[in-house]
Amino acid sequence: MAYQVTLQPSGHTFSVAADGTVLEAALDAGFNLPYGCKNGACGSCKGKVLEGAVDYGGVQDHALTPEERAAGMALFCCAKPLSDLTLEVREVGAARDIPVKILPCRIQKLARVADDVMVISLKLPANERLQFLAGQYIEFLLKDDKRRAFSLASAPHADELLEIHVRRIPGGNFTEHVFTGMKEKDIMRIEGPLGSFFLREDSTKPIILVAGGTGFAPIKGLIEHALHIGIQRPMKFYWGAKDRAGLYMNKLAEEWAAQHGIAFTPVLSEPAATDNWTGRTGLVHEAVLADHPDLSTYQAYVCGAPVMCEAALKDFTAKGLPKDEFFADVFSYAPK
Repeated sequence: MAYQVTLQPSGHTFSVAADGTVLEAALDAGFNLPYGCKNGACGSCKGKVLEGAVDYGGVQDHALTPEERAAGMALFCCAKPLSDLTLEVREVGAARDIPVKILPCRIQKLARVADDVMVISLKLPANERLQFLAGQYIEFLLKDDKRRAFSLASAPHADELLEIHVRRIPGGNFTEHVFTGMKEKDIMRIEGPLGSFFLREDSTKPIILVAGGTGFAPIKGLIEHALHIGIQRPMKFYWGAKDRAGLYMNKLAEEWAAQHGIAFTPVLSEPAATDNWTGRTGLVHEAVLADHPDLSTYQAYVCGAPVMCEAALKDFTAKGLPKDEFFADVFSYAPK
C-alpha cells in the first residue's frame, strides 16, 4: 500500500510505500528535503505534519523533543506514513540551501582503474550523511591549512560512500600520496559540499555533457542522478582523453547508452598505435561542434582542464548556446 504526500508550501506531491520513510521517498521522487544523518540523530530533516498521521520511528529525544512531537513535528528520515499526509517542510532549491560541513571520513576503498587514476571511496561516521547536489565537490583538509578539491562522482541518493576520482600529477604532493602512501582505513577530514556545478532540474532543454579526463567524475554523478529521478530530457555525453586508457570507465558510459539511450561519444586526442582506435579523434569540444552546428536550444555541462572549459565556452556560445546555459567545473591543479 502507498500513501500520498503533499509538501507545503510548494504543493509538490509524491507517494510513499507504507514501509518507506518520507525522506527516502521524497529524494527518490526528485524533491530535495534537508537531511544530515538519515538515522534520527541530528534533526536536520525536521518538519511539521499538517494533516495525517505517521509512525515516528527511531527518533532520539534530543533531535525531536516530546514537546515538538506534541506540536506535530516529525523527523522525515524516520517517519513512515500511516495515512495520506500534508507536510510543512523547507525544500532545498539550490546549493546555498545545503549546509557546508567539516567531517571526518575513512578511506574505505582504493581502486586503481588506470595507471594514473585512482577511485577513492570515502566512508563517513555512522551518524553522519553529506547532503549534496549531483556535481558538487568536496575539499580535503590537509596539514598546514592546505586543501585539495575533488568533484563527487557519487549521486546524492547513493551517499553511503562518497566517490572521488584522482589523477596522478607527477610531483603533486597530494596525488603522489594517494598513489604511494594512502591506505584503506586512513582517516581524513573533508569539507563540503561546495560549488555551483549541479544539474538544473527545472529546465526542459536537451543536455550536452562534456568531460575531459577525470572530469568524468562529476558528469557521472549528474547522469546517475538524472537516471535515478527519471529525467526524460535527451542527454548526449562526450568524453575526451589522450588515449584509450584515459576512458577508465568506458563500459559504464556504454551501459548508459545501451540501457538508457544516453548518446556516448568518446574522443581521443593522441591514441596510441596499440589502441587500434577507429573512433573520433581530436579535441572533445570540437567533436560537439561538428555534431551540433546550432546549440541555441541546449544546456551544456563541461568538466575538465581550464583550457578545455574556456575553449568550450567561447566556441559553444559562438554556435548559439546561451551563456547562462553553460555550466563548468574547471579542474585546476595546486602548485607543485
